[in-house]
Amino acid sequence: MNYEKQLDPQVREKMRKNLVYVGIFSIVMLFAGFTSAYIVMMGDSFWLKYPMPNGFWLSSITIAASSLTFVLAIRSAKKDQQGKLKAFMSLTVLLGILFVFFQFLGYKELVNEGINPVNNHIIVTDGRYGDYFEVRYKGNLIQVDGNKFMIKGKELSDKEFSEYQSFMKQFERVKQNKPLTLSNDNKNFELVFESQPVLIKNKRLFKNDSTALDFVDEMRLSFLALHAKDKRGDFFIRGEMGKDFHLYYKSKELNYKDRSFYVEEKKLEPYLQIKAMETADTASSFLYLISVLHVLHILVALIYLIRLTIHSFSGRFNSSENLSLRVGGIFWHFLGLLWAYLLLFLIFIH
Repeated sequence: MNYEKQLDPQVREKMRKNLVYVGIFSIVMLFAGFTSAYIVMMGDSFWLKYPMPNGFWLSSITIAASSLTFVLAIRSAKKDQQGKLKAFMSLTVLLGILFVFFQFLGYKELVNEGINPVNNHIIVTDGRYGDYFEVRYKGNLIQVDGNKFMIKGKELSDKEFSEYQSFMKQFERVKQNKPLTLSNDNKNFELVFESQPVLIKNKRLFKNDSTALDFVDEMRLSFLALHAKDKRGDFFIRGEMGKDFHLYYKSKELNYKDRSFYVEEKKLEPYLQIKAMETADTASSFLYLISVLHVLHILVALIYLIRLTIHSFSGRFNSSENLSLRVGGIFWHFLGLLWAYLLLFLIFIH
């Protein structure tokens, strides 16, 4: 540090800025690689698209505002306005913290919508309603299509679905050496296994008069119960396909009816129907990866920003000594522009 201070001010400034530019170039290449991989993988796969969470929009406002306050802080330092410098640097740090807070708020919104960071499938597979188990409500078979639970084509009311969830809750936990038993004997519901009513004997579940459900079948029932708990039908993401979210195959939007996929009015080939069920939600994994990486860079920059703010309170920066502020500003503005690029990328591509 002492050696650096002995250098000509112009040389010192050039050295510091070049270091920042190298760092910026490295980060640009990193995110260019991820966004390019996103586009390549999207072109030949089933791809999920949905609106950005509100938290991401709020974080965009805060990081834009933080760039403005940082500019005002540097201007204050150049004019030796120490009071304004302290105020604007404190505000910049606060806005940076708010950016991170709103990002995590956005992640929470995504998780609440059934969009998780882990590599889930797009389509429910284990415990999918109707593959093995179905349920009758007051004598009528509950049907599932997409994320709608219906009886005779009419969607279940909130009260009816809540009652269904309450009935299914008893099947959520399975132990290999302890058979499932019926603890909630709600007469409105009847469990159906492979089109035949499940028999109840001493509260145990039987396929027929002599054969109890085996552990594999109990696991399937447990998965079905967990899907009911999370209001999950055929899709992990909540809402209606084509309205709340969209699914594409090779850049063509798919429709979903009668539990099958269509491109316009043409039904996809059977092998593609199976492929759709086996496909992981890579789109959401990329969304989390790209945005979390950016947040990590913001957190590192925030540490440096806090250090600059502490120095501003000690009177270190003034009209003749403000290089660290200006260099820090370059990197902070870059992170703001990077987030703007990522947001636009995710809006128009994702």
